[in-house]
Formats: sequence, structure tokens, C-alpha cells
Amino acid sequence: MVPWLSFSVHIIVLVLACNILAASGNNETDLLALLKFKANINGDPLGVVHSWNSTLNFCHWHGVTCGRRHQRVTVLDLQSLKLSGSISPHVGNLSFLRELNLQNNSFTQAIPPQIGRLHRLQNLFMQNNSFSGEIPPNISGCSNLVTFQVQNNQLEGSIPMELGFLSKVQIIHLQRNNLTGTIPPSVGNLSSLQAMYASENNFFGRFPHSLGQLMNLTIWDLSTNGFSGTIPPSIFNLSSIVLFDVAYNQFEGSLPSEIGNTFPNIKFLSISFNNFTGSIPISISNASNIVRLQLASNKLTGKVPSSLGKYPPKIASFRTFFQQS
Repeated sequence: MVPWLSFSVHIIVLVLACNILAASGNNETDLLALLKFKANINGDPLGVVHSWNSTLNFCHWHGVTCGRRHQRVTVLDLQSLKLSGSISPHVGNLSFLRELNLQNNSFTQAIPPQIGRLHRLQNLFMQNNSFSGEIPPNISGCSNLVTFQVQNNQLEGSIPMELGFLSKVQIIHLQRNNLTGTIPPSVGNLSSLQAMYASENNFFGRFPHSLGQLMNLTIWDLSTNGFSGTIPPSIFNLSSIVLFDVAYNQFEGSLPSEIGNTFPNIKFLSISFNNFTGSIPISISNASNIVRLQLASNKLTGKVPSSLGKYPPKIASFRTFFQQS
């Protein structure tokens, strides 16, 4: 064989061998991470992870999906399987993971900060469990995160400032936890954010003016908290808003006179049970898509605009709570 050809063949074989060894090592990392995950589960009445054993390649285990090219775990979907226990920190070693779905189980303890090592993660579903502790600040390491759902848990502490680094996030669900503090100004940097649900927590304080930068926001639900002060005028200029719910807080001030024009797509508007003053802006009648308007239990004065008479009873139901001068 020609010397240079022999050398080239040896190089090719060496490269292929290195790739095989690397792939084997990576697969071993995922296998060990899944076994550690299994070890932290102490309740499995349906026998789901009991079947995670050597008789079957881990890519075929229940709830596990691997990519075709690298045979690495890309999806771990264990939703609604009555599982209990805690989440192993080794979940952070599933470096190809794009979706982690643990919703509707009975997991407890804290969300491990190692989740922040999942740089490819796009969807994180952990709602309807009993997770406690704080939202890990290094969640910002999940730089490709699009959906973040942790509602209906027992999370506490404040929203970490680092959440504002998730430049691709579109949907955030934080409702029905024990979260406190206020909304960090960094949330205003979430230029892709479309929906923010944070109702039924213990938030307080004022809205930062930076929230007026969320130009793609369509759903804003921060009802049933302890927010106070006035709502920055820039927030009422977010023309994409479809649902705006700040009921059951301690907001004050008056509604902008042009709210019906600056919220042209609004369908649900609720400011009930606050301390708003002033009159109902006539421009609300220009919001032709509105299906529910809730203004009850504030300190509004003046007359109900006659133009609101065209709305069905479910929209105009605030009349019995409205103080007419």
C-alpha cells in the first residue's frame, strides 16, 4: 500500500474510533443520569420507572425519547404518572434535553439548580406538584427556554432577577405558589414574552416601568396579590394585550382616558377589588372585542358611560358595584 494512503487510512480509523468512544461515553452519561433520577423516586404505583433496567436500551424506556443522530436523551416526559420523590441533581447531565415534563405528579423538595446546565432545554413543565424552595437563579442558563411552567406548587422566595435573561421565553406560569417580593425590572427585557401568569401569590410593591417594554405581551394575569401604587402608563400602551387582570390587589390611580384605544385587542379586562379612582373612560366602548369587563369594588365615581349599554350583562355586571355621583 502507498505510504501516504496507509497513513490516511490509519487517521480515518483513529477518528472513527474516537467518535465511537465519545458517543459511548456520552450515552453512558445519560444512562447514569436516568438511573440517578430513578433512585430519587420513592413512589411509583404504576411501575413506570421500575421498568427502567438493563433489559432494554434506555432510549426505549417509558417516557424517554432520544435523538436519532446521537442517541442522546432529548425528551423526558413523565407527566401524570403518580410519581413521588425528589428530582436528582444529575438531571443536569442530560445535556441534549429539550423538554422536561413532570407535571401532575407528587414531586417534592427544591428544583435542583443543576437544571440551569440544560442549555438546550426549550420546555420545562413542573406544574401541579409539591415543589418547595426558590426558583433557582441559574435557570438563566437555560438560554433556549420557551415555556416555563411551575404553577400549583409550594415555591417561595422572589422571582430571581436572572429570569430576565431568558431572551427566548414566551410563556411563564407562576400562579398559585407562595412567591413573594415584587416583579424584578429585568422582566422587562423578555422581548419574546407573550403570556405571564403570576396570580395567587404573595407579591407586593410597585410595577417597574420596564414592563412597558413587553411589546409582544398578550396575557397579563397578576391578580390576587398585594401589588400597590399606580400602574405605569406605558403598560396601558401594550396594544397586543388580550387579557389584563390585576384584580384583588391594592392598586390606585385612575384608568387612562384612552384605554379603549391603546388596548384595541382587549377581551378580558379586570381591575376589581383595588383602590382605583376617577371615572370610567368613555373610550372603553371602542374596545369592540371585549367580552368581560370587571370594575367592581373600587372608588370610581361619575356616571357609567351610556355607550356601555350595548354590552351584554356579563360585561356590564359592574354596575351594581359602581358609585354614581
